[in-house]
Amino acid sequence: MAQKGTVAIVGRPNVGKSTLFNRIIKNRLAIVEDTPGVTRDRIYAFSEWLTREFLIIDTGGITLNNTAMFAQEIKMQAEIAIAEADIIIFVLSYKEGITPDDEMVAKILYRAKKPVLLVINKYDKQEKESELFEYMTLGFGEPIAVSATHGIGIGDLLDQVISYLDQIPIQPKTEGIHFSLIGKPNVGKSSLTNAILGEERVIVSPIAGTTTDSIDTSFKRNNQLYTVIDTAGIRRKGKVYEKLEKYSVLRAVSAIERSDLVLLIIDGTVPITDQDTNIAGIAFEQNKPIILVVNKWDAVMEKDERSMKKIEQSIRGYFKYLNYAKMVFVSALEKKRLHILFQTIDEVYAGLTQRVKTSILNEILVKAQLLNPPPDFNGGRLKIYYATQPEGIIPTFIMFCNNPKYLHFSYKRFLENQLREYFGFEGVPIKILFRERK
Repeated sequence: MAQKGTVAIVGRPNVGKSTLFNRIIKNRLAIVEDTPGVTRDRIYAFSEWLTREFLIIDTGGITLNNTAMFAQEIKMQAEIAIAEADIIIFVLSYKEGITPDDEMVAKILYRAKKPVLLVINKYDKQEKESELFEYMTLGFGEPIAVSATHGIGIGDLLDQVISYLDQIPIQPKTEGIHFSLIGKPNVGKSSLTNAILGEERVIVSPIAGTTTDSIDTSFKRNNQLYTVIDTAGIRRKGKVYEKLEKYSVLRAVSAIERSDLVLLIIDGTVPITDQDTNIAGIAFEQNKPIILVVNKWDAVMEKDERSMKKIEQSIRGYFKYLNYAKMVFVSALEKKRLHILFQTIDEVYAGLTQRVKTSILNEILVKAQLLNPPPDFNGGRLKIYYATQPEGIIPTFIMFCNNPKYLHFSYKRFLENQLREYFGFEGVPIKILFRERK
């Protein structure tokens, strides 16, 4: 992941790592709260300084307190980030001075043998610079004083970051297929992400909602580049930690926005709930192709074709507005049927990016109107003259006609079915707009 240079921000809990991360990337990407341990996984984002783009990683706070929830998992995630990084920003708090947790983090960084920038956060310019000298005893050179909250010293810090990164060659950016995993807590999103990636990239715990941010990871499979975005499990309203959950929903929405397509993960061992349908609605409203992924297939007793069709029919009854969506049965735990999942992802992406020549489109449109002429409606009969396919997030067609008010909803559905029959567009929503020809 170091194609542009990778920077990891590490430190003990509550020293302002996520605030610094957000200051550097200039938006609220990581979840920021005063509660120690809020950032549990590695959070990735691209940033730029002096025309130099780089990848920056925010990590959870490392602590000596092994009884703290997720302490060992967070430490492991931070160590993975350190291993991925070209340079490390080691953040301490000016207000607390050097603590035993800081000293433990320092020992981890000694072993890493990576360039380290020592950053003292929560620093006010009115403080005496001589008081910063004690931090030099950690062995990482002269500290850089900053206030992430107020933006003090950030430019100086980034100047030093770039001075290291300028030694790293820049490789061209690759795109690939971006897909996000959404669903209610504990349906196996993170387990599926790990099954796909083959590493403990996301903390997995049986406690619902242990992924609180969306996490982007790029990987290759059969020479195709993908980016998987694992999102926080979206809870019902009114739960504890409502403010934190609000951020998680916003991150899930953002993850959907930057995805080409969305995998809605469903627990195949329990009935569909309002949560499942409401979460699907978020992606549907953003005009994203949705693949219904039924997880925990290993726990289903009967796995024959008949039972699979029965389960599919039952699930589709809750998602009637997603009649075009493809459904895949997988087991993240046993890593089974993942090849079918990726075949489906590729098919849906092909449909999403498909372009139809205007001449062929209009030829099919003429045939459709001859096969099934538009009915009389609202005092007139629709006549479609020609159609085009403009650029759009999803396949979009503009039908130029005599008057859109003559369109009956059933005829619009007929035209959509004709487009799917001739051109495929498998698993993809289609938008058809009608405009009066001037």
